[in-house]
Amino acid sequence: MEDVGVTIVIGFINIVATIVDFVLYLPELLTGGSEKKSSSPYAQQTSNEPSAPWRALESLGELATTISPDCKTLDELFKRAAQIHSESPCLGTREVLAEEDETQPNGKVFKKFILGDYTWQTFKDVDTRAENLGSGLASLGQQPRQNILIFAETRAEWMISMQACLKYNFPVVTLYATLGEDAIIHGVNESEVTHLITSNELIEKFKKILPQMPNVEHIIYFDYGLNKPDVSGFPENVKLHSMSRVEELGSRAENKSVVPQKPTRDDLAVIMYTSGSTGMPKGVMISHGNLMCGMAGQCSRIPKLGQMADTYIGYLPLAHVLELSAEMSCLANGVRIGYSQPLTITDQSTKIKRGCKGDVSVLKPTLMASVPVIMDRIYKNVWDKINNGSKFSKALFNWAYNYKAKRYIKGGDTPILNKLIFKKVKAILGGNVRMMLCGGAPLSAETQRFMNISFCCPVGQGYGLTETCGAGTISDATDLTTGRVGAPLTCCEFKLIDWEEGNYRNTDKPFPRGEVMVGGGNVTLGYYKNPSKTAEDFSVVNGQRWFSTGDIGEFQTDGVLRIVDRKKDLVKLQAGEYVSLSKVETALKMCPLIDNCCVYADSSAMYAICLVIPNQKQLSDLGTKLGIEHQSWEELCEKPEIVKEYLKEIQVQGKKSKLERFEIPQRVKVCELVWLPETGLVTDALKLKRKQIQSYYQEQINEMYS
Repeated sequence: MEDVGVTIVIGFINIVATIVDFVLYLPELLTGGSEKKSSSPYAQQTSNEPSAPWRALESLGELATTISPDCKTLDELFKRAAQIHSESPCLGTREVLAEEDETQPNGKVFKKFILGDYTWQTFKDVDTRAENLGSGLASLGQQPRQNILIFAETRAEWMISMQACLKYNFPVVTLYATLGEDAIIHGVNESEVTHLITSNELIEKFKKILPQMPNVEHIIYFDYGLNKPDVSGFPENVKLHSMSRVEELGSRAENKSVVPQKPTRDDLAVIMYTSGSTGMPKGVMISHGNLMCGMAGQCSRIPKLGQMADTYIGYLPLAHVLELSAEMSCLANGVRIGYSQPLTITDQSTKIKRGCKGDVSVLKPTLMASVPVIMDRIYKNVWDKINNGSKFSKALFNWAYNYKAKRYIKGGDTPILNKLIFKKVKAILGGNVRMMLCGGAPLSAETQRFMNISFCCPVGQGYGLTETCGAGTISDATDLTTGRVGAPLTCCEFKLIDWEEGNYRNTDKPFPRGEVMVGGGNVTLGYYKNPSKTAEDFSVVNGQRWFSTGDIGEFQTDGVLRIVDRKKDLVKLQAGEYVSLSKVETALKMCPLIDNCCVYADSSAMYAICLVIPNQKQLSDLGTKLGIEHQSWEELCEKPEIVKEYLKEIQVQGKKSKLERFEIPQRVKVCELVWLPETGLVTDALKLKRKQIQSYYQEQINEMYS
C-alpha cells in the first residue's frame, strides 16, 4: 500500500508540474527552448586541409598571450592586482583551534580538527609579505635564475612563497608533497637547488635524506599553525630558518636596497616535476610567457571572472599545474582564495570533528576545480544518502532529477525545484558554487550530468597537460553536452595527426580522428636536463612550439574535442582486439560498489582483468546481504562470494556502459589496500600509477591469468 501511495503522490506532483510548465514556460515551449543549436560552432579549422589546425572562433586572428595588455610577466600580473584590489581579501586560512581524539563505532581512534573561521590577508598584505620574503631569500644567498624548491602542501604560505620567487626571478621547482624519498632526492639533485622552502609538517622528511642532497645549504620552513616543528638533529652544514624570520630579515632597510632582477617572458618561472606515473618524475620547464598564455586562455572560458565577488577554494596540490594556474588566474582577477585540504573540505570529511563544519560550509565558494575521482565520490555519496532515505523522498528526488534533466537538455532551468529539492545537494559544496572545472582525467558523462543538474551550476570539463601549462580546452558554459572536453582555448590551436597502428586518421568520417597535438605560446620549453625526451615530444613548426600528447582525439561538427583513446593505454589482446584501459575504467567506476579500479590487459591473453578498490559501505552492506560473517571489511575482500558478486556487477556495468564483450574484464581482485598518494600507487592528482600497481599486485595478476 505504501508503494501505491507514493506513486499516487508523485503522479499528482507531475500533473501540477505540467500545468506550471505550461503557464511559466509557454513562450519557451513555442520557440523550442533556449538550447544552443549544434549548427553554431565553438571552433573551426583554419583551412580545408584535413591536417589544418583547429582554433576557437575568437582566436582565428591571433592567439591570446596575456590576461592584461599591461602585463608581460607573472610578477607584473600580481603587482597590478595588488594595486587595484589593495584592501580586498586575498588569501584566507582557517585556524586550527584544537586537535582531539574521536572514537569511531568500530573502536578505532582518529585525530579530528576543531577549526575556527577564515582569517584573511589582503592583496596589499600578501604583496608586502612576498616582497619581504624575496628580499630575505636574496640576503641568504639565493640568486636570480637559480632554482629554489617549494615542497609543501597547498596553503597560503605556498602561494606567498611563489609570488616572492616570481618577483625576484627565482625559478621555482615543485615536487608533490607525497613523493617518496628517492623521487625527492632525484628532483632536488637534478635541479641543483641550494635553498628549499617546506612546511613544518614536512621538514622531518629531509632530516634523514639531506646527506644525499649535497647542494642544499638553507631550509626555510613555515612556522604557522598549531604544531611547531622539531628542528633538532639536522646536519650542521644546513642552516634552518623560519619563514617569519626570513620575512623579517628581508624587511630590514639594509636588505631593502637590493633591487630585484626583473624577469622576462622567456625566463623560467617553474620547473614542475610531473607525478611520475611511469617512473621517476620529469621536470617540465615553464616560462613566464608560457603561463601567461595558458592563463589568458583559461580565464576567457570562465564567465564574468573578475566581475563578481567570487571566492575560490584551493585544496588540490599547488605542485599540479591545474591548481597553480587556476589560483594565479583567480588572483590576477581579484578573486579571493580560501584554503582547504581534502581531509577537511566537507562536513563529512575524515578530519572534521563530528558536529563541526567543513571548509566549504564556512567558506561558501563560488568557484572550484576538481578531479574526476573526487567528483565520482561526491556523486556516489549523494546517491547513497538518497537511496537510504524513505521511499517517498527517494521517489521525489528521482522525479525531480528526471524532470530537471528534460528541461536542462532543452537549455532551461527549474528555479522552484532548485529551491525546494536541489538546495540540500548544493549545500554539500557550500551552496554558492556557480562554476566547477574538472580536469586531470576523463569525467564520466553520468557524473557530469548529475553534477550539472543537482548542484545547479555548469560543470566544465577541461583538457590540458603540464607540458601545455594545463591549458588546452575547457567546455563552454553554454555547452550542455557530456563526454566532451570543449573547444580549444584562445591561447592555442590543435591538430590531429594520423595514427595508423590504432586505425585513427584525420580523414575519418563522420568525424576526423588522430593523435592530439597542441601548439601555441602555452606549450612549454621541454623537459629539464632531458634533451632526448624533449626532442621526442616537442617540435617547432614555423616558429611555433607543438607538443605531441599521446592522446587520441576526435573533433566534432561544432569544433568541440572528444578524447577517445590514449596510445599508451591501448592494449592489443591475443585475438587482435584493442582494449582502451582508461575507457573501461571510466565506465566501471560508475558502479556503486567501486571507489577506484585499474584495468590490466596482457597482450598474450584473451581477456582483461580488473583490480578494484571497493566502496567500504557498499562492501559492508553486500556482506550483510549475503550473510557473510566477518570481523573487518578487509576480510570481506577475500571472500569468494564477494569476488563473485563484484565480477557480476562489473559485467552488468560494462553492458550498461555499452562496452564491447572483449573490453569487459573477466577476472577481478577486490583489494583491501586503499590507493592513496602515500601508498605510491596513485599520483597526488589521484591518477593511477599503472607500472607500480602492476608490480605491487603481480602475484595476484598471475593468479587471475593462470
